[in-house]
Amino acid sequence: MTAEGAPGRWRRLGHRLGVRLLTGVVMVLAVATLTFFLVHAMPGNPIQTEYQTLIARGVTPSVAAQQVAGMYGFVSNRPLLDQYGQYMWHLIQFNLGKSISASGEPVVHLVLSAAPWTVIPVLSGLVVSFLLGVSLGVVAAVRRTNRLGKVLSVSGSLFHGVPQFVWAVMLAYIFTTLLPIFPFGSPYNILDTPGLNGPFILSLVYSAVLPVLAYALSSYGGWLLTMRSSVVSVLGDDFVLAAELRGLRPLTQLRYVARNAFLPLFTILLLSVGFMFGGAIFIEEVFDYPGLGYQLVNAVNARDYPLMSGDFLFITVAVIALNILADFLYTFIDPRVRRAA
Repeated sequence: MTAEGAPGRWRRLGHRLGVRLLTGVVMVLAVATLTFFLVHAMPGNPIQTEYQTLIARGVTPSVAAQQVAGMYGFVSNRPLLDQYGQYMWHLIQFNLGKSISASGEPVVHLVLSAAPWTVIPVLSGLVVSFLLGVSLGVVAAVRRTNRLGKVLSVSGSLFHGVPQFVWAVMLAYIFTTLLPIFPFGSPYNILDTPGLNGPFILSLVYSAVLPVLAYALSSYGGWLLTMRSSVVSVLGDDFVLAAELRGLRPLTQLRYVARNAFLPLFTILLLSVGFMFGGAIFIEEVFDYPGLGYQLVNAVNARDYPLMSGDFLFITVAVIALNILADFLYTFIDPRVRRAA
């Protein structure tokens, strides 16, 4: 690439990034709008109940409205479009309002405090399943005609067909009831002092083994089958035949094949985070993990509109950001896409 072509290339990439970011912002606002009206369409209205309770205690309507607005950030007896306008104005200012079920605690604080309990186990399980599934997928493709390849393919199909919550229930029953090896009911040992100290960190890791394993087992089969199919497809390409004619060693050929077969899976890796977030609701319920899924279930039960919207919005932003990241990283790791860009 010439020196004159480099600035133009970076301008095109910058323009593409700007378009993607603008599209992401529009998608976030669209999801926030949809979420707002969906959660307000649910039966039950705890804010109105609180307002009526204050009225029954003899508080004047104006004072009751001020107290409820001070606690939750808005009054639910206002027109819905007015509430929506106020919500979007606060959202632009990165203000997600105050929680109804947590006595007026800012939603941003609650979401950020719960996010690590979901993000870390989800990413850990995803990385473990990806590395294991991709590695065994290559073996299953290369050895597809013998017993090992068939066994791996069957295991991938079986694992891929089991839902995440089933894995969570099975692991909890086996390793906390039949074989009480791992703790259950808390993300760490309550006797340990929270902080950056050895016992507490070991307690966190030990308690996270089963949730991470549930995430990993639920997605392992998909990675194995996808990588196997990708490798089998690449094995029929012309460059593989050329490598054989040139007399390259089988291990070197396999490295070329695996590298080309891996490229489609890279994008899927980042896009699959959204699916893993969805399974967090069930897995965190089973293992009593105080993450976003567990928080979302409690918010739904309490009809906590701001907290529900905040949890949905965080997951939406995470998925959209990973989509944009996957698109641009794929541009740099695949020369064909980079030339097209």
